[in-house]
Amino acid sequence: MTDHYYDSHDLAKFGDIGKNCPDLAKKFFDWYTAVFAEGALTVREKSLIALAVAHAVQCPYCIDAYSRDAMEKGADLDQMTEAVHVASAIRGGASLVHGVQMRNHATKLGM
Repeated sequence: MTDHYYDSHDLAKFGDIGKNCPDLAKKFFDWYTAVFAEGALTVREKSLIALAVAHAVQCPYCIDAYSRDAMEKGADLDQMTEAVHVASAIRGGASLVHGVQMRNHATKLGM
């Protein structure tokens, strides 16, 4: 077995985070469940958003979980891929727009 930090089997242990702080874990999981319930957005739309965010924050556990979840909720690979591209565009744009701050700072320094 290769020694590495990410182990896909750890995803199944997510509930264990509450073992030493059950009150806070319960609050988190109650809120998490409420967030993903059907509302103004469908559960499929929420799953696609979660998949996109998972890529933006680069969480392999979330990518695994929401790839499966989105498919189970009826999303196809084209929709999932497009969601990832949306997240990538926003992440890339956010990096680029900070270039304005760099330019402003460089101007202040007289460059």
